[in-house]
Amino acid sequence: MPKTNISPPTQHIRGVLAPVVTPFKTDLSPDRERFIRHCQWLLSQKCGLAPFGTTSEANSMSAEERTALLDALVAAGIDPSRMMPGTGCCSITETVALTADAVRHGCAGVLMLPPFYYKDVSEEGLLRYFSEVVQRVGDTRLKIYLYHIPPVAIVGITPKLVERLLKAYPNTIAGMKDSSGDWNNTKTFLDAFAETARAARSFDVFVGSESFLLANMRHGGAGTISATANVNLAAIYELYEKCSVVRRGERRGDKKALAVASASTTDLEDQQAQLNAVRQVFSSRKFPSMIAALKQAIAIYRNEPEWARVRPPLIELTTDQAKVLATDLKAIGFAMPGIRTKGHS
Repeated sequence: MPKTNISPPTQHIRGVLAPVVTPFKTDLSPDRERFIRHCQWLLSQKCGLAPFGTTSEANSMSAEERTALLDALVAAGIDPSRMMPGTGCCSITETVALTADAVRHGCAGVLMLPPFYYKDVSEEGLLRYFSEVVQRVGDTRLKIYLYHIPPVAIVGITPKLVERLLKAYPNTIAGMKDSSGDWNNTKTFLDAFAETARAARSFDVFVGSESFLLANMRHGGAGTISATANVNLAAIYELYEKCSVVRRGERRGDKKALAVASASTTDLEDQQAQLNAVRQVFSSRKFPSMIAALKQAIAIYRNEPEWARVRPPLIELTTDQAKVLATDLKAIGFAMPGIRTKGHS
């Protein structure tokens, strides 16, 4: 059989992914060294990477900066098959360039926002946008995860649009991230594409908040791509893994596994409640943004004040707000296991 230089299509990525926060230097340029170190820590905690999304402040960065950071991650030896970089821009040409670069590196997929500047666009217009991207990239390895985040983008993803995209590109449209904050919306997609998810070409649904992780897993979801995975991923992954064990037992009809599942229902719900408590701290309106609060927490637990820096128009926590955050996290027994503080190897 003749050899080929074309890699086979990437496998679907599932589990817990972190939309990686981006550290900045004093001149507000991306801090590659800190970025790489944080990604390495996330991977060591069994987390996948979804850099250049909302939490990454990606839309405050240029396409060139995002490309350079992805190149730096790969050069540092980070496995691209554990990455799902965000590539969606309002500009088709930038989306294509970022997407093609991710495919070239062998990333498991890309997380793609709809073009979000023009509002009240039609389903046909969105279909044409995504179709144009797929055709211009022109690579069978491409796996697109649609990014539904109406609180920010306003322009959203509908079941009908997904249906049309799957019909046109069944081997390319791999799933979606639902950051609507509405479980009923997520369940609508899970129910609508349940048959697709059971087929060889699965359509994977990730929730944008670990608050819905247990419900998502119970209904056949793929996991979560959550901002707080940047700081609380060990606990989030533990719940994901326990749900996965239960699911595998159910698929096999394993009576012992089913008995364990029944006995552990309360335990799973307790773990979900603990995750919710952590997320509640970071999403508190006492802080200017969740992104700023997450960065402040990393600054505290890494003992690196530089981590607190954000790009305008976002603003960092004040000294008093940082103290409140530290107190609130201590009150719930929060920790970042395995973190390496400044000055310690």
